[in-house]
Amino acid sequence: MPDHVRLLLVDDQRLMRDGLRTLLEMEPEMSVVGEASNGQEALKLFATLRPDVVLMDVRMPVMDGVEATRQLRARWPDVRVIILTTFDDDEYVFEGLRAGALGYLLKDVGMQELTDAIHTVMAGGVLIEPSVARKVVAEFARMTPQTPAVDSDLIDALSEREIEILKLLAEGMTNREIAGRLYLAEGTVKNYVTNILSKIGARDRTQAALRARELQLL
Repeated sequence: MPDHVRLLLVDDQRLMRDGLRTLLEMEPEMSVVGEASNGQEALKLFATLRPDVVLMDVRMPVMDGVEATRQLRARWPDVRVIILTTFDDDEYVFEGLRAGALGYLLKDVGMQELTDAIHTVMAGGVLIEPSVARKVVAEFARMTPQTPAVDSDLIDALSEREIEILKLLAEGMTNREIAGRLYLAEGTVKNYVTNILSKIGARDRTQAALRARELQLL
């Protein structure tokens, strides 16, 4: 993973872009290399700038963020897009993720959570706003009417503490929130989550939440 992250901001509100640029460029390992006011502009700028991460709004004129994400993924499959929006409507959530976004955050997210999300997708992971993650888990559960058999060996491989943390993770809690609930250091929780993902064969937190439901831990 590169030491410096180059970002492209895509939002039709200039005030939002200016605010994000100011905050993000306070981070020594991040810089904003371009700004676009709609999806069409984003496609042109991406072709020229090749940023590491695109922060993408949803509702924009000319071309919305979902279509822009879809076209970016079609042309550059390795593109990393984080949708950053005020909308958590189911339609936007699922269309954005189907289009290939690696993150879905609401604009009231804290700066630490945003930078964590950027680092997560840079490392090859996926990060979804907890309230949005719950929608995703619920939708997958609705689409899977039959309850799969419980893999007892997989459950046995987890310690009691790991099962406890997996349950909280599946509820959409962040590492920081889990640490506060269980009176653990955030770094300790992060290590537990890494071990849990490895043991249950999940590549990210959303997949882990789905696996927890399959294992009937919720």
